[in-house]
Amino acid sequence: MDVIFAFFVQALQMTLVISLAPLLTGFVRKVKARLLRRRGPSVFQPYRDLLRLFRKEAIVAESASWLFRVAPYLIFAATWVAAAIVPTFATGLIFSWTADLIAIVALLGSARFFLALAGMDVGTSFGGIGSSREMMIATLAEPAMLLIIFSLALVAGSTQLSSIAAFVNSPEVGLRVSLGIALVAIVMVAIAENARIPVDNPATHLELTMVHEAMVLEYSGRHLAMIELAASLKLLLYVSLIACIFVPFQLAGPGDAPTTYVIAALSYPVKLAVAGVLLAVFETATAKMRVFRVPEFLGAALMLGLLATLLRFVSRSL
Repeated sequence: MDVIFAFFVQALQMTLVISLAPLLTGFVRKVKARLLRRRGPSVFQPYRDLLRLFRKEAIVAESASWLFRVAPYLIFAATWVAAAIVPTFATGLIFSWTADLIAIVALLGSARFFLALAGMDVGTSFGGIGSSREMMIATLAEPAMLLIIFSLALVAGSTQLSSIAAFVNSPEVGLRVSLGIALVAIVMVAIAENARIPVDNPATHLELTMVHEAMVLEYSGRHLAMIELAASLKLLLYVSLIACIFVPFQLAGPGDAPTTYVIAALSYPVKLAVAGVLLAVFETATAKMRVFRVPEFLGAALMLGLLATLLRFVSRSL
């Protein structure tokens, strides 16, 4: 009976992340429109867009190889697996042993690799520009994320998300400067990885500034739907990751009553809503930076991750 319940909770989490990902994207767009005194589209508009794209035929360029056709499914699969293993409302799930921060970074790196290859596969100038910019961002974002992981591992003694959440939620964590620095750094990395303002504007198609949109211009139909759904999943993944590490409240644990799981599952959308409002306010109050300044932005995140790691080494030696 316990095994069946564990599989049910794990399946519920996998269904929850893929169901709420488009809603989070639509909610952020709605809040941004309200802040700009516009009505804006419905929060359910991303669902309608995905359904419309799934119904359309996928048009593939003559110069595209098999990689162009397979890449959307690989990108979606890697992103969904990474998002599904991040504890959203419960820790200690049946697949929680796979929820390692380094494994999540590897999955996201694989999805980025296939997206960049697909952008260059057709041979268009836009795809090449977008892929080169994406790799430029990745060369700084991934080392910054790894340094953040090292600082968290030094604090909690593990890179496993359930262990980190349990440690941060315990009274022994106290007030740690390194955790605050790591929080700022991971937020900066999340903004860059999801192509949000000020790094990129997801609502523009201006060739001089776009990064993510340039790589997917040649996609259509179900292929574009898979990539757009993967992008929404990636945004939800980082929000869930930040909430799991730094706001691990109302997380059910192994052996808790079913009512605790229900309360935790209901509190998870509240966390997403708060994060969506904060993201919308930040993007509304911030201007898009030039592409050549993005390395400075990510370089600051890299230095913050390094500072958090050094602080942990110093505190442990003292």
